[in-house]
Amino acid sequence: MPAEPKPVPLLLISDTKGNREFLLDKELYIIGRDSKCDIRLVSPFVSRHHATLVRFQEANGASYYRIVDGDLRGQPSTNGILINGRKLTSHKLKNEDEIVFAPNVMIVYYGLERGDEMECKKLVAS
Repeated sequence: MPAEPKPVPLLLISDTKGNREFLLDKELYIIGRDSKCDIRLVSPFVSRHHATLVRFQEANGASYYRIVDGDLRGQPSTNGILINGRKLTSHKLKNEDEIVFAPNVMIVYYGLERGDEMECKKLVAS
């Protein structure tokens, strides 16, 4: 019997640089405009270290990502983050969550199954 497909979390990023995708496979990502960030957002309205993505493991073996405003030392970003239209400081990401960092700067999170990447590539192209 073939193994169940593993989720492949994917971010669709839209900023002043354009649209691009980013596959998530690490435990921790720093998001911001600083060139040292793991996920760099291009906009003067984005903080140097705007948010942090952290992967957590559930008891059943499944994993999920949580986004936290600012850095892990408790320093929030200047403008905060809107998740699905609500200003939040932390959120467990679910499929198709929209995270807005600044005007014209947003990320859409997809918790995908293998093989669904092509569908997302179509979304990025549109």
